[in-house]
Amino acid sequence: MKIWLSEQEIAALPTTGQAWDTVVKYANQADGSANLIDQESKANTNCLAAALVYARTGDRAKLDKVKKSLENITAFDVAKLGRALALGRELAAYVIAADLIDYNDAAFSKKLRELLTAKTTGGPASLIKCQEDRPNNWGMHATASRIAVALYLGDANELDQAANIFKGWLGDRNAYAGFTYGGPEKDLSWQADPTNPVGINPVGATIQGHNVDGMLPDDIRRSGSFTWPPSGSKAQMYSWEGLQGAVVAAQLLTRAGYPAWDWCDKALLRAAKFLYGINWPATGDDGWQPWLLNAAYGTSFPTVASASPGKNMGFTQWTHSTPIIVKPPVDPPPPPPPGPGTQPDVAAALVALQQAKANTVNTLAILQQAITALGG
Repeated sequence: MKIWLSEQEIAALPTTGQAWDTVVKYANQADGSANLIDQESKANTNCLAAALVYARTGDRAKLDKVKKSLENITAFDVAKLGRALALGRELAAYVIAADLIDYNDAAFSKKLRELLTAKTTGGPASLIKCQEDRPNNWGMHATASRIAVALYLGDANELDQAANIFKGWLGDRNAYAGFTYGGPEKDLSWQADPTNPVGINPVGATIQGHNVDGMLPDDIRRSGSFTWPPSGSKAQMYSWEGLQGAVVAAQLLTRAGYPAWDWCDKALLRAAKFLYGINWPATGDDGWQPWLLNAAYGTSFPTVASASPGKNMGFTQWTHSTPIIVKPPVDPPPPPPPGPGTQPDVAAALVALQQAKANTVNTLAILQQAITALGG
């Protein structure tokens, strides 16, 4: 299965309207470049847009731009990597673009595997270490990119490890609890339970009587310690940026069979509701997120058809304007226990066994008589 969209799903999408025009606009900006160092680079989402246009129309010029970007990643010297945040923000879109065009190149795949553990600077030591350590926007971008790579490479073990860490961030500390919370200040004041910190506060959580169910404590703390109501542009920005990585991760996992949108009492839905509830809507390069949330949950968060792409994804106003088609497979329910009328009759079984034994003895006796009569 395709990791983001199948050929059939893409073929059903329109080639007219504002949403499509937005995809084309950014696809036309794709120039074949690739950048894993500049965390503000738009080359990744431009490449993704070009891949979407090619997948829908067969435009060979767009295909050439995508291939050139992927070739540049293959040729990239990992010794030049910068921060893990930059790698986490940039990588996922290239990987999804590669999957969309059916790119199959052994050297590219080898480079992706190398990028998972290659040394990064100014923070966590690699993309994987970033996911394992940072319970905020850094870790969530790393999560989305790690999951995208694992799916592209078909690495089930890598995928399962990344999925468990993500589940831990959503609130299941039994799945994973190895994050470093609170930043340099060790500020846990936004955690509903500072002794058991999580990436998204649990259902019904309160602090000083205020509802903090769905809050992202390690992103909102970026504007300072707990105060009510929350304030600060940095807190709003980082909260939504943390969700950029998280919602991409959830969708990738869903297509792979993990019910990630439902994990931890629909943690991502609760997070979005919290942010809208304190009048912090998704704006700017977060405007693509409500489309994906609405598709996943059947909600009606405000949307804009011309939403610009974000740090790692975009164009969901075109790709996910309707409810998500692919849902995780549902395991068949276990067979019900036998009811009173279907309990095995042990006594009857024993009687039947004794009768079979008697029949066998009789048969052997008859055979012995026949052998004797024949002179044997």
